Amino acid sequence: MHHSISMMFSLLVISGLQVSVESAGIRFERSISRHYRSELTVKNGGGWGSWGHREMCPAGTYAAGFSLRVEDPVGPREDDTALNGIRLHCIYTPSLYHHYSSVQSDVGSWGRWTEIRWCPSGFLKAFQLRVEPSQGNDDDTAANNIIFQCSQGTLHGDGTNWGHWGTWSQTCEGKGICGLKTRIEVPQGRGDDTSLNDVIMYCCD
Repeated sequence: MHHSISMMFSLLVISGLQVSVESAGIRFERSISRHYRSELTVKNGGGWGSWGHREMCPAGTYAAGFSLRVEDPVGPREDDTALNGIRLHCIYTPSLYHHYSSVQSDVGSWGRWTEIRWCPSGFLKAFQLRVEPSQGNDDDTAANNIIFQCSQGTLHGDGTNWGHWGTWSQTCEGKGICGLKTRIEVPQGRGDDTSLNDVIMYCCD
């Protein structure tokens, strides 16, 4: 089980991130009504938990970067959760990263946010998910990491290494990824926690 010390540390990390975000003038904007062209899914997502709300980039912006909330391995006989959250960073114009908005769907309870990874050119167009299948009576972690394909090049997340990479999602036919929805298992108390299991990405023209 997770110790109260690790929970307190996670809260401190989150609080520190919020301070840095506010000082940088970044606004977290929520938009669920934006029209989208298509959904991107993968076949290997985990099946625990429930789907959160769809969260969309502000109108006229597209995701050109991302960051992850990841719990580092906690050691033998402890409960690992690996990937806990995905945050998209949305901009109007490629390569202009100093003005951006950040959106996220539901997020798990553990871990720290990684540094933002930006596309070298263009916007996020497709993704691939690393997922650990059910371990039976052993510790389950479900989703562990993610890779995004940009208009040019790929971005590899700073997640953990359990499980296997699935196949790529379809590629956005529109301009790029503009939102997401995550599947999260809530804390199980004395049970086995997996946190983030699956994600759907949305494409906009």
